Amino acid sequence: MVQKAKILLVDDRPENLLALEAILSALDQTLVRASSGEEALKALLTDDFAVILLDVQMPGMDGFETAAHIKRRERTRDIPIIFLTAINHGPHHTFRGYAAGAVDYISKPFDPWVLRAKVSVFVELYMKNCQLREQAALLRLQLEGSSQAGGAGDVKEPAGLLAELSARLAAVEEQAEALSKQLDDDSADAAAVATAAHLERKLTGLRRALDALEPGAGGNAPPLSARN
Repeated sequence: MVQKAKILLVDDRPENLLALEAILSALDQTLVRASSGEEALKALLTDDFAVILLDVQMPGMDGFETAAHIKRRERTRDIPIIFLTAINHGPHHTFRGYAAGAVDYISKPFDPWVLRAKVSVFVELYMKNCQLREQAALLRLQLEGSSQAGGAGDVKEPAGLLAELSARLAAVEEQAEALSKQLDDDSADAAAVATAAHLERKLTGLRRALDALEPGAGGNAPPLSARN
């Protein structure tokens, strides 16, 4: 099960942090406070965050400087940053926020529903990425375990895994073939046809790679799609 995502809230005013927690509590994620840029950087040393809400105007290290440090670190450079500011200094100030690596720049007072919706998008993306990494790690462990297994009784599990992958790929192949026929019938534009052809080439490459993984597959082995 994927754990709750962590959201970093950075503001030097406690009342602002309290307001952000009230707005984002409905997302049911883990909210982490930081009252300064330095405190935020310390939190980022040990924890992974889905998104950072960063106040621009803070004493000492302001939001722009804090963002610059975040983007310089390999561990944190890809974390989305939403800048929050109480004063709108014009387009040049907003541009500075985007140049510092922000994905959004919101002026206070802001609509709580809009802020919650923006944050929820990044939380969902973070959770999907976590799930993909876990699935990839699990598949890698299964393949490594099957390759190290030497007994005949261990062959069933990787064979079943390959069969499942082959079935899923076959379903995608059928959809791609139907799409190509539809494009031909509708005389679609050249860009759409080229995209469909590119997809078919990718699927062909995946099918060949999957066939090569089959036990006993040799250079003359027919593709799985032809063994019906």
